[in-house]
Amino acid sequence: MKRAMLAGVASLALISGTAGAQEVSDGVVKIGILNDQSGVYAEFGGRSSYEAARMAVEDFGGTVLGKPVEVITADHQNKADIASVVARQWYDVDRVDTIMELTTSSVALAVQAVSKEKKKIDIVTGAATAELTGAQCSPYGFHWAYDTRALAVGTGGAMVKQGGGTWYFLTADYAFGHSLEAETSRYVKSQGGQVVGSVRHPLSNSDYSSFLLQAQGSKAKVIGLANAGLDTSNAIKQASEFGIVQGGQKLAALLFTLAEVHGLGLEAAQGLVLTEGWYWDQNDKTRAFADRFMKRTNKMPNMIHVGTYSAVLQYLKAVKQAGTDATEPVAKALHEMPVQDVFAENGKVLPNGRMVHDMYLFEVKAPSESKQPWDYYKQLATIPGDQAYAKAEESGCPLVKK
Repeated sequence: MKRAMLAGVASLALISGTAGAQEVSDGVVKIGILNDQSGVYAEFGGRSSYEAARMAVEDFGGTVLGKPVEVITADHQNKADIASVVARQWYDVDRVDTIMELTTSSVALAVQAVSKEKKKIDIVTGAATAELTGAQCSPYGFHWAYDTRALAVGTGGAMVKQGGGTWYFLTADYAFGHSLEAETSRYVKSQGGQVVGSVRHPLSNSDYSSFLLQAQGSKAKVIGLANAGLDTSNAIKQASEFGIVQGGQKLAALLFTLAEVHGLGLEAAQGLVLTEGWYWDQNDKTRAFADRFMKRTNKMPNMIHVGTYSAVLQYLKAVKQAGTDATEPVAKALHEMPVQDVFAENGKVLPNGRMVHDMYLFEVKAPSESKQPWDYYKQLATIPGDQAYAKAEESGCPLVKK
């Protein structure tokens, strides 16, 4: 009888040990931060997003389910083919559990497709296209910090209300630019505005003179810059040389963050209206996080950096709640859990993977208004998340029942 009981206990211990070993595959939870670290969007996200991810892991305690958490990173050079190769290497060889950040919409769409094929979770914080949670949505794909719809509602809506009824777009010629122009055009028209034309430029362009002359000749009240990073900064600098703003036209920077304002300087950026999902000087909690981030990176964070922090933190919370790093239960937990952290208060994830949170409309201060380093924004409005983002059933995601 005693031998039978001992055998039973041993069997239970063996089963329990096996189950415990299966909680975390390979004995480590591995997170990959894949983004642009050397090109036009290097300041937009770059190595600073990697630092934000590391901060999230440290704040979580460095382990989950008793196993270590590791963060690795790579530069995709804004090329979808390179990003896809890295993603396959990470999933198949390096046993990465999830890939995040993914600046550049064409890259994010490509990696989301690989992740769907491999049944792995990806969380996009750096790319904008709403297609990620629209027609190309994935049961394992999540979109975290912002998207083209939120930018269109924020900046586009504000400019129309301020009298900017006619628009001409200067657009980056790839998925992100096309999507941002389309979303903003749709919203401008819904508010009674008119789009009089557009011109497209290559990614990482240097000379905008011909494009800006066309925009200037259109006589549109607003020139919408449907680009990002150094492309937007360079376009703004050259627009100043042509006297476009002095001539009465306004520039709408449809995706411009604190990092780009800092690089451009207040003298050139003053008066720009833009939309972000986070700003360091909003409250004591944001200021405390920004101070920690500054000590690590020598810069203040933008919504991409803090969005990445939030995504990593929420992923680890989901692994803990699911009791495993297996994709299906973690994805389920991500859909069910509210998002409550320094980036988002009362955030929620829709069935299409879109994380809904408030967005903010800012105007860049004049140099005389800035009281300290990085004091760049004055907040004009809060855009409630339910207004900023499309409802899941309106997104075009085939996973969502209408």
